Amino acid sequence: MVRVRPLTPDAVVTELADRIAECRGPGPATRVLVDGAPPAEPGGWAQALVDPLRLRGRPVVRARAEDFLRPASLRLEQGRRDPDAFYAERLDTGALVRELLAPAGPGGSGRVLPRFWDAAADRAARAGHVDAGPGGVVLLHGTLLLGLGLPAELVVHLHLSEHALRRGTPPEHVWTLPAYRRYAEEVGPEEVADVVLRVDHPDRPALSST
Repeated sequence: MVRVRPLTPDAVVTELADRIAECRGPGPATRVLVDGAPPAEPGGWAQALVDPLRLRGRPVVRARAEDFLRPASLRLEQGRRDPDAFYAERLDTGALVRELLAPAGPGGSGRVLPRFWDAAADRAARAGHVDAGPGGVVLLHGTLLLGLGLPAELVVHLHLSEHALRRGTPPEHVWTLPAYRRYAEEVGPEEVADVVLRVDHPDRPALSST
C-alpha cells in the first residue's frame, strides 16, 4: 500500500535520514540513489541528508552522477542537443558500478572513487579513493539513474509533474524534455523507487513510500 503525506522539507529530511540510517546493506556500506531531474534539485536533497546521517552514526560519501560521464566524443556523437543521446549515452554506468557502487557492495573493499571524470577538461578526474565503510552510506545523486541496473539498497525518486518539469527547465535545456518523457514511459521511476518525493512545490513536498 502506498501512502502519500505532505510534509515540511525538514520533516522529509528527518524521515529519509531515519530510513537510510536503519538500512544496512550486505556490503561494507549502504548504497542510496537520489534520482531526479535538475529542477527537482537532487543534489540539494542529497546534501541535506549528509549531516543528519552523520549525526545518526552513518558516515557519508556523496557522489554526483555528473562526475561519471562518458567522454565527450562518445556522449556527444549525435550532437550537443540530442535527447536520445542524453537519455542513453551520457553516463558511464560501467565506471559507476566498478569504481563507486560495487566496492560498497557484497564482497567489496569499501574503498570507493567518488569522482571519475572531469567533464570540463574531458579527461579522468584526479581524485583519490576514500573509505566508505564499515557502516557508511554511499549517496549517489543525479538524473535518469533508474533502469540502468545500478545496485543500491535504497532508491529515492524526486517526482515532478510534466508541467512543473517544463516550468523549472531553463530555455537552453528544453531540448532534454523528450528524454524525461521517455524515462517516465520506459522506466516508470515512480514504480521502481522505494521512496517517491513529490516536489512540484519544493516548500510543500509530499512523501510517498511503501
